[in-house]
Amino acid sequence: MKNVVILVPETAIPAAIVDPQYMFNAINDFLQIKQLQPAFKVSLAGLSRDVKLSEGTVTIHTDHLLKDVKKADLILIPAISGNIQTALKKNKDLIPWIVEQYKNGAEVASLCIGAFLLASTGLMNGKSCSTHWLFTNEFRNMFPEVKLVDDKVITDQNGLYSSGGASSYWSLLLYLVEKYTNRDMAIMASKFFLLDIDKNSQSPFIMFKGQKDHEDAEIVEVQEYIEKNYKRRITVEELSDRFGIARRTFERRFKKATSNTLIEYIQRVKIESAKKQLESGRKTVNEVMYDVGYTDTKAFRDVFKKLTGLSPIDYRNKYNKN
Repeated sequence: MKNVVILVPETAIPAAIVDPQYMFNAINDFLQIKQLQPAFKVSLAGLSRDVKLSEGTVTIHTDHLLKDVKKADLILIPAISGNIQTALKKNKDLIPWIVEQYKNGAEVASLCIGAFLLASTGLMNGKSCSTHWLFTNEFRNMFPEVKLVDDKVITDQNGLYSSGGASSYWSLLLYLVEKYTNRDMAIMASKFFLLDIDKNSQSPFIMFKGQKDHEDAEIVEVQEYIEKNYKRRITVEELSDRFGIARRTFERRFKKATSNTLIEYIQRVKIESAKKQLESGRKTVNEVMYDVGYTDTKAFRDVFKKLTGLSPIDYRNKYNKN
């Protein structure tokens, strides 16, 4: 039986504590129906017995104080809320315990922006990590040693797991259920909780925000120029000449500031516009393609699918309610 410890940090999102508890206990119930032994012993642990969340409207009673938990097999770090820096300061005393447990053989999984707490341990340095797409810039700035993969719902490296945005943590829970039990249990859970068992990308939900949260004012001007002129063909040479920056320096500065190459950024601006038109308008896919500056159907389809995980037609069918 695996000892699953769900942490109860200060400022945690209550659902991200209750949902994993429900999931693993449900698996035990399914196993009992099959006259099999339970797979998980689930408990809540924190720095205090009672943790007030959601501005005091919810109180979670922990089963154990953290100092009394000697050995965990799986530690779950729920999503935190509010100001990230403040939340990390409030929960800094969780970090040594997580590190010690991992060194003693425990696996550790973060849910959504619980990834900030996991990354604070240093265990994710040099490894891939996912979090909510809305917080990717802040995460990259705070943890440059971690390889953020903001299009992934799940990452799994050396017993360290992370999940993407919001409800996508259910996908990680299913993944862990399958890993610790079997595929049949995961399928049963997916049917019980009405979940898509094999969802592995959050790309369709990413809203491109422009990535201007950096201090290079000249690169912000470049970004704004691209966003005003994306419908026509823009080349790196043109931008380099227009802004008077040597091409190699220009490309290096742009990548450092935005985490995208110039070509990637131009593509993302075009595709974001295409997404919005496909979501709300009545234009055909070809009309949208021409409107955002593509003339090659295959090129448009390939880039669109790379960035969203869906073809333009599938995206329109999924998100256009007209």
